[in-house]
Amino acid sequence: MNETRPAFPLERPSGCPFDPATGYAELRDRKAPSKVTTPAGVDAWVVTRYDDVRTVLRDPRLSSRNAPSEHVVVDAELDRELESGSILQNDGQAHRRLRRLLATEFAVKRMEAYRPRIAALVDEHIDAMLAHGGPIDLVEAFALPIPSLVICELLGVPYEDREQFQERSAVLVAIDTDPEKSWAAVEGLNQFLAGLVLAKQAKRDDDLLSRVITRGEELGEDLTLEELVSIGFTLLIAGHETTANMIALSTLALLREPGQLAALQKDPDLAVTAVEELLRYLSVVQFGLFRHVTDDLPAGPATLEAGDFLVAALSAANRDPEVFENPDELDVTRTGSAHVAFGFGPHQCLGQQLARVELQEVFSRLYARIPTLRLAVPFEEIKFKDNTLVYGVQALPVTW
Repeated sequence: MNETRPAFPLERPSGCPFDPATGYAELRDRKAPSKVTTPAGVDAWVVTRYDDVRTVLRDPRLSSRNAPSEHVVVDAELDRELESGSILQNDGQAHRRLRRLLATEFAVKRMEAYRPRIAALVDEHIDAMLAHGGPIDLVEAFALPIPSLVICELLGVPYEDREQFQERSAVLVAIDTDPEKSWAAVEGLNQFLAGLVLAKQAKRDDDLLSRVITRGEELGEDLTLEELVSIGFTLLIAGHETTANMIALSTLALLREPGQLAALQKDPDLAVTAVEELLRYLSVVQFGLFRHVTDDLPAGPATLEAGDFLVAALSAANRDPEVFENPDELDVTRTGSAHVAFGFGPHQCLGQQLARVELQEVFSRLYARIPTLRLAVPFEEIKFKDNTLVYGVQALPVTW
C-alpha cells in the first residue's frame, strides 16, 4: 500500500477552474483508497472511483457523525456531542426518523406542484434584469435571490430576514473563518430559528416547518425545539447555498462552451439533461463527504479499520472514465450513468428534487430570454470560491 500522505484539499489545475484537482486522477488510477492529511489534523482514506464511492456511502459501517465537511476545518472537534436533530450527523434509526418526517416535503410530486411558482420567480428576476440593463452581477441579481426566496417560502421564513441567514451562511460555509466568528454565526442563526419555530408551534401556517411539527404530533413523534431548529438550520443553508452557486457557476461554464449553450438555447427541453450534466461536471460540493468508520470495512484491496476516517471524493467519482465517456468534457446531451453530486446512500441529499426543479427552470428560461448573455469582464478577472464548502464564483458580471 502506498503510504504517501498528500495534503488535502488537493489543488485544482490552473488551466481550468471547472475541473477537479488533477491529483484525483492519480489517486483513482491506484484502484484502491489512499490516505491524505486533512486540515482537521487527521489522516483519512480518500475514495475516488465511482463504484467505490457509491459502495462506501451506502455502507452502514460508515458514520456521518462528524458532519460531511468537518475534514476541511482546521483543528475541528471531531468527538463533540451529536446534535439530536441533525439530519446530517445522525445515523441509523435516529436519522431514519428525521428523514421520514421530512421526506414528504421533498417528494417529486410536491416539488412538481411548486414548479409554476419557481418558474414565475425566475421570470420575475429576468424581467428585473432586463429592465435594469447590463452590466449586472448575476450572483446578486439572480443566482442568490431565487433559491433564497424559494427556501424562505417553503420554510415559512419572512423574506425580509434573508440578509440575516445569507450573511451567516456565507460565514459558515467558508473553511478559513475565525472560530469565534463561526460560533457567533451559529448562535445568531439558532436564536433566529428558535423564535421562528416557537411562533410556528403556537400558530401553524401552510409551510414546511408547520407541517413537520403537525406530522410529528400525529405520528406520536413530537419534535423538540432543538430538533426543529437543527432541521431549519440545515435546510436554510443547504437550500440556497448549493443552488445559488450552481446557477452562477453553470452559467459561466456554458458561456465558456458556446456550442453547449447554443444547443440549450435551441432546445430548452434539454434543460433536464443539462442540469444532470452540469451537476456531474461541476460537483460543487468540492471537498467531498467526510465519514467515520465504525467497523472494519473492505474497500477494494484495502481494509479500513474501525476508527479510521474516510473522504468520498464526489468530484473525482463524477469524472471517472470507467463510467463516463470523455468525463472531462461538458455535454448537455449526455445521458446514461447517474452522477453522485447529491451523494449516495441513506444520506443522499434530501432536497435534490427541489434543486433540480429550480435549475431546470433557470436553464430553460434564462438563456432563451437573454440569448446574447455574455461576460462583462475578462474571464481571467472572475474570482472563484476556493475556500468555501460549496464551489462557485464570488461575482459574475454579465451584460447582453
